[in-house]
Amino acid sequence: MKLGVICDGISRDLNHAVDVMDEFGLEHAELQFVGDKEVGDHSHSEINDINTLLRDRGKPVSCLSRHVFAGLTTANIAGDDAHTSHMDALKRVIDMAHALGAPLVRIMTNKKEQILWGHGGAEKWNVAHGAWDKTLPLIAPAVDLARKEGMTLIVETGNGTMVNSNYTARKLIDDLGAKDVLKVLWDPANNCWCHEVAFPDGYDAVKDGYLGHIHIKDVTVDTPRATLTVERMGEGQLADHFAPIAQALRDDGYDGVISFESVFHPGNGDFEAGFRQCIGTFKSIYS
Repeated sequence: MKLGVICDGISRDLNHAVDVMDEFGLEHAELQFVGDKEVGDHSHSEINDINTLLRDRGKPVSCLSRHVFAGLTTANIAGDDAHTSHMDALKRVIDMAHALGAPLVRIMTNKKEQILWGHGGAEKWNVAHGAWDKTLPLIAPAVDLARKEGMTLIVETGNGTMVNSNYTARKLIDDLGAKDVLKVLWDPANNCWCHEVAFPDGYDAVKDGYLGHIHIKDVTVDTPRATLTVERMGEGQLADHFAPIAQALRDDGYDGVISFESVFHPGNGDFEAGFRQCIGTFKSIYS
């Protein structure tokens, strides 16, 4: 399968990150922060430098991952100042993606309201009425822009965002009628917070044409204590799910990229050291 890494999880020095990718035989570079800038904020000359480096080193870009729409709430509306700022950033990222030959651009969704639908009385007393319906017009302009630009967007299943499960990601795509241009960026570790079982439940929700990209890391969640711990890969609550996910991806002919997300450190804040402790397990499962 196609394996890569979110490069700034190793280092924001892209040249060093590529050196480490070469050391471990990782081909596909996902860009989020390069140097002191998030993707979409680089100058034309900086983009040219990034492009030259990656092409010379044989590292195709799998995805540009800016935090588009993260931080918006249901109080925002399409066209307000905050939303316009995010849309302007998305346009810049899409332009950068074209320059780098990146096939995917990530978006997020607005902040999570916990209970969106309900039954048996919850629909009156517990549901955040209208929250989901207010989300759709925030994302719809991004879908329109992607169609105009010939770009595929991926929506990440994120911690604390309205789309925090494969179920809600698929529903967003269906409700927007956007399966042609919007896919799911599945991060099964993020989905642990809302207790979506990664396999088979999460996988089954997106396997039929909705899955566009994957992030892999391992975690332990303690929702009652509002605590998240990133674990060495294979030592968290996804340990028993990684292999079945990998086999299902092989069986179903998944042709996208699986990016390792290096957000574990061994207690000293050294994320490259954390990467080195995890990458062998990642490759042994997904190669």
